[in-house]
Amino acid sequence: MTEASAYRQVNYKSGDDLNLFARDYSAGKAALTPVLCLPGLTRNSKDFAAVASRLARHRRVIAVDFRGRGLSQNAVDPASYRPDVELADTIDLLNHLAVDRVAVLGTSRGGIVAMLMAALHRDRLAGIMLNDIGPRLEATGLLRIRSYLGVETEFGSWDQAIQSLQRSNPEFESLTEDEWRAFAQRVFKLVNGKPRIDYDPALASTFPSVEAIQTGNIAQLWEIFSATIDMPLSVLRGEFSDLLSPETVGEMKHQNADLDATTIPNRGHAPFLDEDESLAAIARWLKRIDAKEKGR
Repeated sequence: MTEASAYRQVNYKSGDDLNLFARDYSAGKAALTPVLCLPGLTRNSKDFAAVASRLARHRRVIAVDFRGRGLSQNAVDPASYRPDVELADTIDLLNHLAVDRVAVLGTSRGGIVAMLMAALHRDRLAGIMLNDIGPRLEATGLLRIRSYLGVETEFGSWDQAIQSLQRSNPEFESLTEDEWRAFAQRVFKLVNGKPRIDYDPALASTFPSVEAIQTGNIAQLWEIFSATIDMPLSVLRGEFSDLLSPETVGEMKHQNADLDATTIPNRGHAPFLDEDESLAAIARWLKRIDAKEKGR
């Protein structure tokens, strides 16, 4: 089965009438709690293709393109590129699909949306896996993201696109040439034969400024993180992550003793989710979710 035939395309409307997109894998497998995959700031459902295809052997998997990313329409108002609006879009998707309850696998920005979901829509949530994200974000990682966000939008060739990706992701030095190319094909899209970013450059307008990052004027999310207590919760951290520190993971564990924390070797921000350690952690997380949901 090809990747394209492995999922059903879902098109739905946001509350402010944007055309939004998601991938729906194995929609007929309803016995186990579905997994909802929420991507990072500039990423989309392509990021989850490998893990979604694997998980879809046994359960339904839904992977989202947030507004302004992938195949979803750009926002009319760039100020709506915020986690609370992206959460509202996500709830619209679940309602459109008539899915009452999900386990959320959230990478980076998607993990922030997942924590917010725990605070505002706890009844829809069976558990969360946070992929290289937590309640406190490190300035080094935020400055790195700020440095490339919406700056280079189009490239003359895939080689140029890969070189740009290598510059903005220095923590992934162990990747092979083929792995870099596959990474680039998830991040960029072809437009008129040239690779270009697969997100609206206006995303930069709601990202913290250099001054805000340098002065520490960045909100910490410990209050919404507290809403994750008493649900199956896991976190992956890339060994070389510059956004999620070991100290923050330690504080998360202190606040939630049931947190399952895993470090993924030779990865920065964020692990790809196809690593052996990631897959083992996801399997443990889903086992906890299935056991808890069986008793509901």
